[in-house]
Amino acid sequence: MIEIEHLTKRYGGHTAVSDLNFTVDSGQIYGFLGPNGAGKSTTMNIMTGCLSATEGAVRIDGHDIFEEPEQAKRLIGYLPEQPPLYMNETPEEYLRFVGEAKGLRGAELERQIDEVIRQTGIEGVARRRISALSKGYKQRVGIAQALLGNPKVIILDEPTVGLGQTHTVIFSSHILSEVQTICDQIIIIAKGKLVAFDTPENLEQHLLTPNEVILTTDASASEVQTLLEGISNITELSLEEQGSGLVTARVKTDLSDVYQLSRAVFSAFAASGHTLLEMAVKKANLEDIFLELADNDAAAPELPVVEGEPVESEAPEK
Repeated sequence: MIEIEHLTKRYGGHTAVSDLNFTVDSGQIYGFLGPNGAGKSTTMNIMTGCLSATEGAVRIDGHDIFEEPEQAKRLIGYLPEQPPLYMNETPEEYLRFVGEAKGLRGAELERQIDEVIRQTGIEGVARRRISALSKGYKQRVGIAQALLGNPKVIILDEPTVGLGQTHTVIFSSHILSEVQTICDQIIIIAKGKLVAFDTPENLEQHLLTPNEVILTTDASASEVQTLLEGISNITELSLEEQGSGLVTARVKTDLSDVYQLSRAVFSAFAASGHTLLEMAVKKANLEDIFLELADNDAAAPELPVVEGEPVESEAPEK
């Protein structure tokens, strides 16, 4: 549906997007993630034809966004983070204007206006001035205009609604739990480069920070070290001496079932006679993956990654 090949955008000596390559398939929902300065908004603006590229190609259903802009743009519905709304109009008036700009006329225009109003749940405010609407309803009006013309691809900078199945959806979001719940695929970029592109499940399987058991005990640091030496699948152990003779240990494992490790740790302390004052299990999640990738600009070798050194970003770019 969308092919991105060697996409690069430079502003003078600053590279905002560097040699991005990925393909988006039809009918799926893609989360587009990255820290501030990663190049998300630049990439989205290029994909929608709002911004030119220095190098590379973007094809929407086979149409090059630069060489065939009219054909390509007909297939895209776009909502930037700040919706371009006309505040003195009602949602109905605004949608009619946008629909006509997209080439819709007559009964088909009215049918689509009614349909997108229903889809976005703005029936109750359709004849109120947009300036009087809440931020949430303004966002819904922006989504409604993106849906007009029945585009194959919906690109949203932050907001999300149930648009899968009949549309290919790409959205950027900082709400990682939302991305994990909604998305079929996740694209992560950092400093203008692609660092991961896979399903949430595969990202968790391949890139999770090790599961961890955190415990506090009255045993000494050396005694804790000796107790844990006999437990397999411990990948990392860090010890910190607290006040009152207590020690806190952070024990990491490559086991998929972290509770298997916690059982072994509990049994070891019970047999030793030392008191286990506190024990907690920390399971890594998508947020840990995102932070790790964004900080390190690297991904596991099993995933498709753009090779080479990332270029430092200067200007804040979402």
